[in-house]
Amino acid sequence: MTSRTRPAAVAVAALLLAAATGCTEGSAPVGGAAPGTSAAQPTAGRTATPPAAPSAAPGGASAPAGFTLVASGDVLPHDSIIRRSAQDAGGDGYDFGPMLSGAKSVVAPADLAICHMETVYGKEGGPYTGYPAFKSPPEVAAALKATGYDSCSTASNHTLDDGAAGLRRTLDALDAAGVRHAGSARTAEEAARPTLLKAGGATVAQLAYTYDTNGYPLPDGQPWAVQLLDERKVIADARAARAAGADVVVVSVHWGTEWQTEADERQLSLGRALTASTSGGRPDIDLIIGTHAHVPQAYEKVNGTWVIYGMGDQIAGDMINHEGAFDPRGNQGTIGRFTFTPPTAPGARWEVTKAEFVPQWFDTGRGRVVNLGAADDGDPRHASIRETIRQVVLGRGAEKDGLTMGK
Repeated sequence: MTSRTRPAAVAVAALLLAAATGCTEGSAPVGGAAPGTSAAQPTAGRTATPPAAPSAAPGGASAPAGFTLVASGDVLPHDSIIRRSAQDAGGDGYDFGPMLSGAKSVVAPADLAICHMETVYGKEGGPYTGYPAFKSPPEVAAALKATGYDSCSTASNHTLDDGAAGLRRTLDALDAAGVRHAGSARTAEEAARPTLLKAGGATVAQLAYTYDTNGYPLPDGQPWAVQLLDERKVIADARAARAAGADVVVVSVHWGTEWQTEADERQLSLGRALTASTSGGRPDIDLIIGTHAHVPQAYEKVNGTWVIYGMGDQIAGDMINHEGAFDPRGNQGTIGRFTFTPPTAPGARWEVTKAEFVPQWFDTGRGRVVNLGAADDGDPRHASIRETIRQVVLGRGAEKDGLTMGK
């Protein structure tokens, strides 16, 4: 379990050490300012199209509708991404919508869409900064909503880059945009409530955790500000979410080893432990979605539950790896798409009856997300990148459990 507090000297040292890690971008910093309550009750989601499911629930009642859920990787606005958003806004503020538009065909049709907001937001008007201490334009939130995202995990190693103020600004902006969030909180009461969302006929809980906060201590008197990753806490929170009415529990985890395609032993062991936890004969957790490594990692069905070890980055600048070299894998990623169908017996779980991955690439030259599952524009790079991602995603045998590549 990660320590919740560290001396300031350790925090500074940790930040300096981070200068060689995967959040690094190879471009110059942005200068000054450029132009320009997560409730416990579920919010109404988009209307699900009922899949082929039983026409009646156990006991003769009408069966609830199934739903599709999509989840995507790190939104990481480096300096170059901030500059691109200012350019796309035509000199009037920041517009992240165009760069996310390539993901909209996958995200918008889903009944529930989850993103990972890696960074915190700066004050309106700036200044905004990229690596190593991120402060992103709050306009990111509106673009996430316009793309179709319903909720985002906000627990990452950068959640405290601007202290409690940055955390608060970020959640305020997401609230204003109509995007729910999990993993960080402004009050103890907010931290104690699971984020409950409606999808089809189900209530879905999103829980979120991070392995660390880059050595920054939790704010004084706010030990609940960021959810830190601990096996016993995750399981306890999942059970509490069930008690609060969740039919499906989704856990977002910021974990793993940067630039490592293979899941590390911590990911594997924690994945096994979390998926093995049950209550009343039903698994406590129904889906695990991972971020942080900055490269695509495998999908795997563990103890009957799907685990995405790492989705890679959805938006990021040209990435520099631990060797100090540009690494194209830092702009590769996936969107996971899962179709859930209602229980067929009392006390049973909602089952994933279709599991897909959609390969994604962020073209830093154009500043646009490319859906590689649907791309057919003759770009010779697409087939090669798509195949690289496919081999990684299927590297732990997910194909035999039915995982397919989607569009």
